[in-house]
This record gives sequence, structure tokens and C-alpha cells, in this order.
Amino acid sequence: MVKETFGNSELFGNEKDNSFKSSISTIYQTFEGVDLYPSVEEKAANLLYFIVKNHSFTNGNKRIAAFLFLYFLEKNKLLFTETGNKRIADNALVALTLMIAVSKPEEKETMIKVIVNLINRNN
Repeated sequence: MVKETFGNSELFGNEKDNSFKSSISTIYQTFEGVDLYPSVEEKAANLLYFIVKNHSFTNGNKRIAAFLFLYFLEKNKLLFTETGNKRIADNALVALTLMIAVSKPEEKETMIKVIVNLINRNN
């Protein structure tokens, strides 16, 4: 589905290693039975961050990350507000994805907070 949307090249969407599976597993990680990322918003924000930063694919990492972020939000009924508006504008998602890509590891929590605040159900 993503490959057809963004181009059917041989390189796009090819996993380099197991880091993509790790990104997915990590957002559902628990410690002593408690979710490390308890809210859907935190899971979504960390999913975007991990996929961008892990460079799991040979090509298209940022595009794949943004697509999967939106897909995750849609599947968890968080992509749209109660009034039918997108919770995060396309240009804001592009900017966030690029900001994550150039951010330093020590800025992770700040990046996650920004994303969570943008998609928070209470906004």
C-alpha cells in the first residue's frame, strides 16, 4: 500500500534490519505490567520518532514514518477531531518529521511532547 502510494522503486520500503519490528514492539513495551507509553498519543509520537531515527529502510524512512504515523492514528480513531478536522495538518507533520530527523538524541523527550500536544484528544 505505501509502496504504491509513494513510488514502486526497488529500494523503497525494503527493511535493512529488524529495527522496524523493534520500533513497533517498543511502543507496546511494559515494565512490571505497566505500559511505558500508556496513551495512544504517546505510542503514536514514539512510533514516528523511532521509525525516523532508526533508519529501518533502505529508502523513504521519513515518508514511511509519516504514513505509518497517520495510519496508526486512523486505526486508533485519533486522526480526526470530533468535528471531522485532521488533528495534525500535513505541513505540520512534514515539519515535525524533518525536525525529528535532524534532532539530537537528548532532544527526544521534547520532540515527543510537541507531537503529543499537537494530537492530544483534549485539544
